[in-house]
Amino acid sequence: MTVLPVRLRTSLSAVGVPVLACGSALAGLGAWTAGGHAGSPPHVAVAKAYVYRPTGPTPETAAFFTLTNDGGSTDRLVDISSPDTVAPPRLSEHHMTPSGGAYRQPVDSAAVLAEDSLTMTPHGIDVTVKPKGTWLPGEEVSFTLRFAHGRPLTVRAVVVRPGATTDRLPHP
Repeated sequence: MTVLPVRLRTSLSAVGVPVLACGSALAGLGAWTAGGHAGSPPHVAVAKAYVYRPTGPTPETAAFFTLTNDGGSTDRLVDISSPDTVAPPRLSEHHMTPSGGAYRQPVDSAAVLAEDSLTMTPHGIDVTVKPKGTWLPGEEVSFTLRFAHGRPLTVRAVVVRPGATTDRLPHP
């Protein structure tokens, strides 16, 4: 039976751990590449776009988008603009207080995961807007969505009454 000197055993274990880690990473990257995702950029599209008609004395309302990403990389919605609003639209997230009150909190961006979608709702992420003029149901409002990696998308959101069914809206 051969016994390795202590110095050689220490050297082998010091080299073995990084080699094993690199081999595992290489195997993972190989699987990712074999799955067709290597170098695949995000590809975000808008599947649905609508905006609530303002009601009562409130100067703000909310717009909602369903964003799909059939690309191999995550992207982030980072900016929204509209020529039809008096102030730049803002991404916000709906929160509830312990006493049951609701409020919106601004957020900097919203992730659109690879091969997934982001559906904005009144109970989660949405876009806070201040309308320019009076918006009536059926009218369209123009928005440009900007992403961290993908190209900007200009879409038209249909004005609907708050709480209206949006399942049959036309594709923007």
